Amino acid sequence: MFVWLLLLVFVLWMFTAWARRRHMVKLAAALPGPREELPGIGLAHKFIGDTEAIMHQLQHFSYECMENDGVLRGWLGNTLFFVVVNPGDLEMVLKTCLEKDDLHRFIRTVIGNGGIFAPVSIWRRRRKILVPAFSPKVVENFVHVFAEQSDKLVKQLSRCSGKGKFQAWPFLSTYTLDSVCVFETAIGVKINAQENPDSPFLRAMCDILNMICKRIFHLWLQPDWLFKILPMYKKHQECIHTMHNFTDRVIESKREELKREKESKPEVDHEFDLGAYKKQTFLDLLIHLSGGERGYSNVELREEVLTLTIAGTDTSAVAIGFTLQLLGKYPEIWENIQSIPRVIFEDDRMLVKEDLMKLKYLERVVKESLRLFPPVPLIIRKVLEDITLPSGRILPAGSGVACSIWGVHRDPRYWGPDAERFDPDRFLPERFNLEHACSYMPFSNGPRNCIGYQYALMSIKTALSTILRKYRVIMDTEESPYPYIRVKIDIMMKAVDGYELRLERRERDHHI
Repeated sequence: MFVWLLLLVFVLWMFTAWARRRHMVKLAAALPGPREELPGIGLAHKFIGDTEAIMHQLQHFSYECMENDGVLRGWLGNTLFFVVVNPGDLEMVLKTCLEKDDLHRFIRTVIGNGGIFAPVSIWRRRRKILVPAFSPKVVENFVHVFAEQSDKLVKQLSRCSGKGKFQAWPFLSTYTLDSVCVFETAIGVKINAQENPDSPFLRAMCDILNMICKRIFHLWLQPDWLFKILPMYKKHQECIHTMHNFTDRVIESKREELKREKESKPEVDHEFDLGAYKKQTFLDLLIHLSGGERGYSNVELREEVLTLTIAGTDTSAVAIGFTLQLLGKYPEIWENIQSIPRVIFEDDRMLVKEDLMKLKYLERVVKESLRLFPPVPLIIRKVLEDITLPSGRILPAGSGVACSIWGVHRDPRYWGPDAERFDPDRFLPERFNLEHACSYMPFSNGPRNCIGYQYALMSIKTALSTILRKYRVIMDTEESPYPYIRVKIDIMMKAVDGYELRLERRERDHHI
């Protein structure tokens, strides 16, 4: 009797799965798909190349999506995905489909359930703790860190000034590791990556992101049992070990430090006051805001710190790199930066937070760079229930949605016929009047948008202004107004050439 019951349950499960699949296939068939799909594997054969080839295909499908009214269907093996560039549809997806797609399991094996990639049940609680930690009053207190590290960056770049082309990426990534999201502001430990560009932590982080990207798009790397027998798995585990060990040691040290401080102080009111801690690191804030000794465990702290590290380090370095290359390609834009108030650069003093508000033209340049070359080119969400989009299309439950930031930023319907043109003045107040908020979202949109976007912009502007007061960026001038830069995807979108450029020292009497 028991065996027959099990058999009945199995048959019912199979029938339900088939019915659900039939429903999904029926709804998917009503939407346009790319011509390259093959039976059984879908588009898997289009993603067998390196990370540059993968990014090229994502760009191709984004353009094809524009040609099909902003939504395109595609199968990756037996998994159904939709590419979306319609901003009205994107807004609904990002507000209602809060669960990250199952493909994020590959990055969760590295950082766990950090806020950006966590399931909704975990994300909601952690978001509430992170919001006050990223308040403007807290973030603005890190400008001095950005300024100090930017000065150090300029000194490191002086070794390459006037000596021909070089790759800027190692300099930019170590700058952001030191200052943007990591150890002086996030954890409170100086790693000095700029003096030690071969930092094991940085090397492990770069390698692991590349491997995660390959696992997402290469179907044969997705099954855990198969991945574990491949040579890549050993390196994968070594990178995780390096990153976890370093972060764990720092967290344990911070716990001990806070314990000693508590024991050395007289009895006081321990109610948390954000103002009293606004100059603390993010690690300090996370410990206190989560409930101190009764709050986050060391594992939870590690997850949040690693998430901040990966999200912040690459995002800011990528944005700085693309902006520098664009300034080299279009020297007339660089000349316009001279409209930055000279008083900010009249001596060798470091920038202060009040200066950043005056860098209006530079801010437009950065925003236009983020439009054309967003560090995160797409966001993938999971559809838990059938959803009818504002455009009328229906996305079936069980599918995934690739929200193409790269695509919506270049769609002529919303940016005009010159959407591919590099034009910082499109962000002038009188011109920047988008019909849809999701037409421009370099830091995502909706409830799960990037909580640290002000932090990143502050670091980007500080580093760029510090570099440009000392150097002029030289590259082969782009004849076309539509910039071309070869890009790849390692979770973030990066330049294939490592942001190759030349620097020439500016004359002292030509302050910006």
